[in-house]
Amino acid sequence: MLKYFQPGQFTELFGGSGTGYDVAREMGYTDSVHMDLNEGFGQDFHQALRSGELNGKIGGWNALTDDIPVSSEFVFSHPPYHNMVVYSGSQWGKPHADDLSRCASYEEFIQKLNLVNAKVYASLKSGGRHAILIGDLRRKGKYYSIIKDMAYYGELESHMIKAQHHCLSDNNSYSGNFIRISHEHLLVFRKQGVWVVPITAVKKGVRNLTESDTPTWRDLVAASMEHLGGKATLEQIYSLLQGCEKAVHNTNWKAKIRQTLQMYPDFHRVKRGVYQSNSKVAA
Repeated sequence: MLKYFQPGQFTELFGGSGTGYDVAREMGYTDSVHMDLNEGFGQDFHQALRSGELNGKIGGWNALTDDIPVSSEFVFSHPPYHNMVVYSGSQWGKPHADDLSRCASYEEFIQKLNLVNAKVYASLKSGGRHAILIGDLRRKGKYYSIIKDMAYYGELESHMIKAQHHCLSDNNSYSGNFIRISHEHLLVFRKQGVWVVPITAVKKGVRNLTESDTPTWRDLVAASMEHLGGKATLEQIYSLLQGCEKAVHNTNWKAKIRQTLQMYPDFHRVKRGVYQSNSKVAA
């Protein structure tokens, strides 16, 4: 990122083990700022703020409550991936209430990450960029894609996939068959103007299939059969689909259901007025 964008100065958030600082110094950057919540990471943030010596490694910086003290052309952030690795009280120091790796829920983590990303965008100079490195995670069999759930601040300029190396989980043995997560996402957002903030936010909701006009009659009948255990009478299917969006707009909706049952190979007629899904027959 530094070689490609060649910023005049830059800021790193969630400095971690200090690799970013080491790379910056090797590349000749003498005024980059690297901050982390870990008080042992570097000089104390509040002391550095009072003295005006905001340079190098700075510890005790709280991403949720503290300002980003400098305006940069480039900000690189590498936040925790929710609770994949817990940092405060485990990797260093005592447990900290504002440690993003200690959020009580995934929803709380996304909310706090959005707050940090909004703060980063506001701190950028016009035309500046925020590069965020973030990964996916799996918890109790459920897959979470952080980049799909977090809000986007600024224009998404690039999305790169990075191989994930030296993971703590590499040394673990797992039972069962699943696809391992072996990648991370590097997203680059650009600030186009001083006052305008382009925001892309994800809104999640739950909608009943019968409330939409999008599914086909085959989809609705198949869902009804599955709901009824794979075998049902016409009256049972009518009862389930009566009042659905497609039925409301079709006066011959019962005839359409009968036609669907007879037309598609998904369904099998057991006897007059009784149908079975073919998956049930095969079982």
